[in-house]
Amino acid sequence: MASRSHHRPSLSDPASFDRREGGADPAAISQAAHDSAHALVDAGRSAGDPDLTSRFVRLAETEGIDAVAELWSHSSAHSLAGSLWRIYALRTAVHASPERMSEYYQLGRSHSAPHAIAGIADPPTAEEMTRLADRVLSGMHDGDVDVAFDRAAAFCRVIARGQALWADHHGVSASDAQRLTSRANQLVRTAEELELSARSYRAGTLD
Repeated sequence: MASRSHHRPSLSDPASFDRREGGADPAAISQAAHDSAHALVDAGRSAGDPDLTSRFVRLAETEGIDAVAELWSHSSAHSLAGSLWRIYALRTAVHASPERMSEYYQLGRSHSAPHAIAGIADPPTAEEMTRLADRVLSGMHDGDVDVAFDRAAAFCRVIARGQALWADHHGVSASDAQRLTSRANQLVRTAEELELSARSYRAGTLD
């Protein structure tokens, strides 16, 4: 099994997700994260129920992103639980600031493979950004799990490129440019983690 990675993906200007340290047994927390992630995904895929999928997509809204973080944010990046956390965090960031995400995407898109895989319609409107975030998550139930991971990773790469280019197009301060570049680098790392999860899922080795 891959070594644990505890970093949290940094996604957008308004997105800030707290990490909470607790006194519970780490092994018990890890097992609970594993079991809950597999139960949510496996049950939804076997049920084939659109209402269940809708509730799954809106989990962070109905239960709160902090509750989702409590479940999965400490899980290995290369696990179903850790990958779910990253996709929920991504969706939360998109829904929190769809216009800014659209601007980042507009700058970062190209005719490259990541843009094509992400599957954003042109022009990349704020509404389309939120629809994509929902479609990626629903793909965990009604599509291919590895494809959902790859689409989320591709989206991260395009947004990261857009963040890196933002400073050049908007003449921001040196400190803001450094902040955007740092976030872009973290998003690229998140994309790499999701891509590895996709490969592991296809190989049948994703925990």
